[in-house]
Amino acid sequence: MNVDDFIQQHEVAIRLGCFFGVLAVMATWEILAPRRALTVSKGARWSSNLGLVALNSVVLRLLFPAAAVGAALFADRQGWGAFNYLPAPGWLAVIASVVILDFAIYLQHMMFHAAPLLWRLHRVHHADLDFDVTTGARFHPIEIVLSMLIKFAVILVLGPPVVAVVTFEVVLNAMAMFNHGNVRLPLALDRLLRLAVVTPDMHRVHHSVEDNEANSNFGFNLSVWDRLFGTYISQPRGGHAGMTIGIHRYRDPGQVSHLPGMLALPFTGEITGYAINRREWNRPDEQ
Repeated sequence: MNVDDFIQQHEVAIRLGCFFGVLAVMATWEILAPRRALTVSKGARWSSNLGLVALNSVVLRLLFPAAAVGAALFADRQGWGAFNYLPAPGWLAVIASVVILDFAIYLQHMMFHAAPLLWRLHRVHHADLDFDVTTGARFHPIEIVLSMLIKFAVILVLGPPVVAVVTFEVVLNAMAMFNHGNVRLPLALDRLLRLAVVTPDMHRVHHSVEDNEANSNFGFNLSVWDRLFGTYISQPRGGHAGMTIGIHRYRDPGQVSHLPGMLALPFTGEITGYAINRREWNRPDEQ
């Protein structure tokens, strides 16, 4: 049995094992060294956020049984994608594919902030009133489906090795839980790590209620994209302990911390201006 066959047969077990392993590590870390005090019942939030994860997993498995691995295998069999034409060593194709897929996720994230209809979906993620490991997996099912379709398109154009796709998926899920963690890192270590990857303190800025902060730090894995494209903010204006998490207009825990309200959130309220256009900070009395 070659590597591709092994990955295809055990892809679900690999991803689930990594997911629950990282979740357990981050949940324990949050208990031992929390960065902020939580404001909403942890039991209510976790049951809703993890309930959304379970729902999304069922939806994806029903709609896309082979998931991203299937798209990579299809591209390979059809000879589609850049790496099926370019002569590149296997190790280089894997590294380059992971980096390019990460860049695509950065661009996708910006797009979900820029287009009003997409922002309505993505605000389910941002409306969480607290910021912890479960926030990293809190996405509306429609957003998850659209994200998978975008990923399929990138894979078909790129033609990455199957091992690169699985590696990227595992790293993305692990990093999403890490950089959403309510955990305390030594400041010197945080500064060192964020030269390469997105840390919890870096990504927490993105979950601020302040518009210019929420429209910064879009990266999930590599921190280089925000630095290159001018979307990087080092620290929140109010400090990590004092900043407010969430969205100004959605502060009712009954709406944003319970599964029915989360599922209905994209369909409530009027379509407003492009979220990403609010890149300048206005004082509260100017809003």
